[in-house]
Amino acid sequence: MGRRVVITGMGAVTPLGTGVQKFWDGIKANKIGFSYIDAFDSERTGIKIAGIVRDFDETAYYDIKGCFDKKEAKRMDRFTKYAVVAAHEAMEDAGTDFSDIDPYRAGIIVGSGIGGIDLTISEYSKYLEKGPGRVSPFYVPMMISNMASGTIAMKTGFRGANFDISSACATGTHAIGEAFRKIKDGYLDVCLAGGTECTSQEFTFAGFANMKALTKSGDLERASVPFDAERSGFVLGEGSGVMVLEEYEHAKARGAVIYAEVAGYGATDDGYHMTSPMPTGKAAAMGMTLAMQEAGLNPSEIDYINAHGTSTGLNDKYETIAIKLAFGDEAKNVKINSTKSMIGHLLGAAGAVEAIVCAKTIQEGLIHATVGYKVPDELCDLDYCVNGNIEQEVNAALSNSLGFGGHNGTVCFKKIAD
Repeated sequence: MGRRVVITGMGAVTPLGTGVQKFWDGIKANKIGFSYIDAFDSERTGIKIAGIVRDFDETAYYDIKGCFDKKEAKRMDRFTKYAVVAAHEAMEDAGTDFSDIDPYRAGIIVGSGIGGIDLTISEYSKYLEKGPGRVSPFYVPMMISNMASGTIAMKTGFRGANFDISSACATGTHAIGEAFRKIKDGYLDVCLAGGTECTSQEFTFAGFANMKALTKSGDLERASVPFDAERSGFVLGEGSGVMVLEEYEHAKARGAVIYAEVAGYGATDDGYHMTSPMPTGKAAAMGMTLAMQEAGLNPSEIDYINAHGTSTGLNDKYETIAIKLAFGDEAKNVKINSTKSMIGHLLGAAGAVEAIVCAKTIQEGLIHATVGYKVPDELCDLDYCVNGNIEQEVNAALSNSLGFGGHNGTVCFKKIAD
C-alpha cells in the first residue's frame, strides 16, 4: 500500500495573478488572463496574445526571508524567480519550515520545460556582437533548468532528493507524481514539487508559431477555446506552481490544513510522434487508468478531470478519445474542463498550476467553466463544463498533461478521509 501523501501548502505565479488566492479568485470569476504582447513587435511572428505574468514585481521580495535580495536577483533567470516565489508561498501556506524533519528526508522536484531561454538569447547576442570573452560567467548556472529546484533548496535547507524533470508540457505533472512516489515509498517525508516557466521572448514565440502550434487570434475572449470547433492553437503562457507534499501522519500530527490527498499517478509515452498525440489515445488512456488503479478507484468514482485541453486541433480531439477509452461508458458522466481557457499553456508549469486547481476544486466543491467555448465539435462530445461554473462535491479528480515527445502524465487527487 505504501504511505499516504497529502497536499499541505501551495504557491502560484500565473497570468491571473501572483498568489494562490488571487489566481483562484480569477478562476472562479472566469477571468481571462490574456493580454496583448507588448514586449516586442508581435507583427513579426503574427502572434498577438499571450498569458503574461503582469503583476510580478521582484523588488517586493528583496526583503522577504526565503526569497531573494537585489544581488541574488541579478544572478537568477526569471523562471527561477517565479519558482522561488511560488515555493516560498507554499512553505508559508504549510505553516512550518519542517525543521523537525531530517533535512535529507526533505526533497525538491521542480521542473522546467525550457529553462533560462531568456538569458540564452541575450548572452548569445552578446557573444555574436562582442565575442566569447563577454559571455557572463553566470550564464550556465543561471540558465540550466535544474537551477530552480537547486535555488529553492538553498532557501529551505532541504537536502534530500533534488532534481529537475523536463518532459515538455508534462513536466509539472511528472514532478508532482514523482514526489508523491518518493514519499509514498518511504524515501522522503516532505517534498516541494511543481514546475516553472518564463516564455516572454520573441524567439520562443517564433519557434512555436512556425510549427503552427499557437493561435493567431486577436480576440482575447476567443483566443484559447479548448474543445471548441473553432480552436486554432494554444495561447503561450508563463508562471509557476509549487506544492508541499507531505506524509499524512506527519501532517495530521502537526494539525496541518490538508487540501487533498495525492492518491495515484500514471506516466506513459505514446512512442508515436514529436508533437502529435497518438490518434488512438491508448497511451494517454493508460496513464489515466494507472493513476485510478493506484488510487483504488474506478471511472465511476472520478467526479472531475482537469484536461490538458490545449485548444489545438489534434490534442483536444485525441484527448477526448483517450478519456473515452479510459472511462468507457462513464466518460459521458465525468465533468471535464480546461484551465488553459483562462491562463493559456504554461508549458513546464502547466501541470503544477492545474494540480492546484484540482486541489482547490476538491476543497471548495466548485468546478470552473471552460471559458470562451461557443461552437460544438462533433469529435469533442463530452461534458466540458461550457455553461458556467458547477457547484458540486468533488471526491476524486484527475489532472492530465500530454507533452511533446509523447510524454503523458496523470495524477489522481482525492478528498481527504481518515
